[in-house]
Amino acid sequence: MSSSETILLVEDSPDDALATQRAFKKAGLANPIRHCTDGDQALDYLFRRGEFTDAEANPLPGLILLDLNLPGTNGVEVLAQIKQDDTLSKIPVIVLTTSSDERDINDCYTNGANSYVVKPVDFPGFLEAIQRLTDFWFEIVVLPKGE
Repeated sequence: MSSSETILLVEDSPDDALATQRAFKKAGLANPIRHCTDGDQALDYLFRRGEFTDAEANPLPGLILLDLNLPGTNGVEVLAQIKQDDTLSKIPVIVLTTSSDERDINDCYTNGANSYVVKPVDFPGFLEAIQRLTDFWFEIVVLPKGE
């Protein structure tokens, strides 16, 4: 993934969103990050509806970080809609959540999640998890080029 491709962060907790952005910055990631605070806003962004109709101002992301416990449309439903769409289905979706429930894990992989990461509770652990995600998804994995 090139450093110019957008990352879409779908996270309702302002603290977790800020921690994620800080962790990416500390990991040396320069990609622009767009933040949606709920599932409905994320779907509007991805399907270019409402305030997100301008494709140039709202580019499709090269990677999506998705929380599960979102107000409105939850993360599993967002994931399912992403993976059912021909254009969006190629975008890797990393579920980044506090849930370690087997049902959530199974639901996410059944609906096409590319990986499932349980957020560590402490900030140093969170930083390490983000560093490992960055190393894997941005240095090792070859991703499809954006449309």
